[in-house]
Amino acid sequence: MEIKVLGPGCPKCRQTEKVIKEAVAESGVSADIEKITDTMKIAGYGVFGTPAVVIDGQVKSVGKIPKKEEVLAWIK
Repeated sequence: MEIKVLGPGCPKCRQTEKVIKEAVAESGVSADIEKITDTMKIAGYGVFGTPAVVIDGQVKSVGKIPKKEEVLAWIK
């Protein structure tokens, strides 16, 4: 599984990355987590609000910090 956290590194982006890492650790799922800060790469996903979460190429969340329960549902 490939998870990307899109954002420039703002506090909300860092919190989103933390929630993702906690959910992955809790679920036991094997996942590569990548932080993407390049605005052109972020725009390439069709995302114009951050933070955003992309799982296996599919945009799951834009412009908010997802709840851990949401992330767990996405990765199971």
